[in-house]
Amino acid sequence: MIVRRTAALLLAFCLALPGSILPAHARAEGELAAGRELTADFRQGRYERIWDRMTEEMHAALGSAAMLGEVAKYVEARFGTEKTVVSEEVRDYLGYHYYSRVSDYDKAPRPIVTQWTIDRAGKIAGFFIRPRQEAAASAFLDYENKAELRLPFDGEWYVTWGGRTPEDNYHAVDKGQRFAYDFLIAHDDSSHGASQGGKGAAPEDYYCWDRPILAAAPGTVVRVVDGLPDNPIGTMDAKNPGGNHVVVDLGHSEYAFFAHLRQGSVAVREGESVAAGQELGRCGNSGNSSEPHLHFHLQTTPDLGTGEGLPAAFRHYTADGKPVAKGEPLRGQIVAPQRD
Repeated sequence: MIVRRTAALLLAFCLALPGSILPAHARAEGELAAGRELTADFRQGRYERIWDRMTEEMHAALGSAAMLGEVAKYVEARFGTEKTVVSEEVRDYLGYHYYSRVSDYDKAPRPIVTQWTIDRAGKIAGFFIRPRQEAAASAFLDYENKAELRLPFDGEWYVTWGGRTPEDNYHAVDKGQRFAYDFLIAHDDSSHGASQGGKGAAPEDYYCWDRPILAAAPGTVVRVVDGLPDNPIGTMDAKNPGGNHVVVDLGHSEYAFFAHLRQGSVAVREGESVAAGQELGRCGNSGNSSEPHLHFHLQTTPDLGTGEGLPAAFRHYTADGKPVAKGEPLRGQIVAPQRD
């Protein structure tokens, strides 16, 4: 996730909070009313009122309450005024609430999404207004992967992004990562946050840090990157989006990408044959990653940024405790390899 100080790009002010990528549950009318009130404050110029409710991180991202006014001017100039509310909902996970509103505007060719993220203390931890994103066109919507895939880890992991729509999977807007997944480990009983048990200031505080990442199917390693540093929490390396990563040729023009590995942890070499379940490296925070997690996807070529993404259906796993013979994990599920 990216924090931007100017309204000139995507109008996104989102922090790397695990909750902002976690699943939806319907909430009470009172929480919808709270989101409507924030939206009304923004539209009616009550910026100081919004500013007073923002977290320190949001203050650092915006700089001042006046920036909210600049955002409002840009929204009006680019999108016009709201005509109709198409839909609204509140998503909730581990104390974070996410009010989302989809509306038609008089100058916008497609619907506009407004979202507020509220943390456990009632503070505003994220805010954006932007056009609703569309999934990338794909010739592989009905494709079934030839390789028999197992989940690329042991134990229970949380699907932070997974599915075929941009709402469930932001990767879906990218042709090459059309069906990608992001996984991390989340604990409901954590007093600090879904994905970390310490102060969250260092990668080592996160539950998935240094966990083994496993080959999803037999194949041949065709690319290894292992020398990039792991990012301090909240920063990202956009120049090296995959960070330390391994690419495995699974045959049939199916290439599996395992990204954001810990520096120095890669345990295989280019040209090496690997077995399903073999350790490839350890979960890290390298590349375009704001906190430790595993990025996995299949595509038609071994080069990131080229080719087309392929659906990746895994076999013999559990999703929220229920057995799945073959399926594509969805955002919000807790998945694990099925025990014999």
